[in-house]
This record gives sequence, structure tokens and C-alpha cells, in this order.
Amino acid sequence: MNEDVFNMEVRKFLKKVGVTSQREIEKAVREAVQSGKLTGNEKLKARMKLEVEGIDLELVIEDDIALS
Repeated sequence: MNEDVFNMEVRKFLKKVGVTSQREIEKAVREAVQSGKLTGNEKLKARMKLEVEGIDLELVIEDDIALS
């Protein structure tokens, strides 16, 4: 295994996950505030599940996202 290639590939994947996730969360929250479903003062519970085939990795990360 080439550690440098592996490290760069993991970083590339995580960057894609981070950027895409942030965009989708922001879009959904804005739409929920505009529609009145949210007031904009909530704390939202967020959960991300990471699975990697071939190594039987399953990881769940949970945290709160405060809107103000």
C-alpha cells in the first residue's frame, strides 16, 4: 500500500463528503425556515453514518447543530 496515495484518497473523499453535506444541510435548513417548519432558533440533532465496504467499517457520528 502506498501511504501517500491512500492518505490523499481519504482526504479527497472526506472533502467531498464535507462540502456536499454542508451544502445540503444549509439548503434544507433555509427551506425549512422559509416554509415555517423551523423558526431559526432550534438546535437540530444530526447523525452521519459512514460505511466502508471491504473492511466492515461502520461508524455513526452524532452532534447538535445550533441555528442561532
